[in-house]
Amino acid sequence: MIIFDCDGVLVDSEILSCGTDAAMMTEAGYPISTETLISRFIGWPKPDIWAAVAEERGEPWPDGLYERAIAVLMGRIETELEPVDGVASALAQLPGNRAVASSASRQKLELSLKRCGLFDHFAPHVYSTEQVARGKPAPDVFLFAAEQYGAAPGDCLVIEDSVAGVTAARAAGMTAIGFVGGQHSYPGHADSLKKAGAVSVVAHMRDLPDQIRTLRSSASG
Repeated sequence: MIIFDCDGVLVDSEILSCGTDAAMMTEAGYPISTETLISRFIGWPKPDIWAAVAEERGEPWPDGLYERAIAVLMGRIETELEPVDGVASALAQLPGNRAVASSASRQKLELSLKRCGLFDHFAPHVYSTEQVARGKPAPDVFLFAAEQYGAAPGDCLVIEDSVAGVTAARAAGMTAIGFVGGQHSYPGHADSLKKAGAVSVVAHMRDLPDQIRTLRSSASG
């Protein structure tokens, strides 16, 4: 079974998401860049990101700011979001069991996948951190996805673009392939995923099917 992260793996959303958050946080008097949020927090559930930055800031965010950031992001998803380059072709070459396990809210997850024409590739096996106790880097959402599908964790392969996601996959007892083909990829991204435990890293979706075949061939041999 192949389990995909969504943001930054299936849909090219991290630039939109972190860009929106950075603008709102800066507006509230805590200047922070999109690049900083990406390098430090991709893969985390959004409430955890905002809580972590609020702690660094030393005071809570103004009332309603987080909710406004979510509303702005949802609007941008509806009008600006695009699938990761080559993902539809890669999925067409990967028959068999697959699911999505994401740190995004269920509403954002469904909206993003439908906007990019990818929802039907996975439905009904689309799972959110909202359905489990802990978000990535805890393994909960990956274990939940495997349980819902009836797959053993050791038989699952995870495709992830974040250190938090690779860490979660490894903690779940799953193999992880790193992906650095999104617009948000940063210097040292591939190395950070390997250090977190990814067995390999691909830079474009067109390379993923061959990488998976190679990995499976090696495992069976």
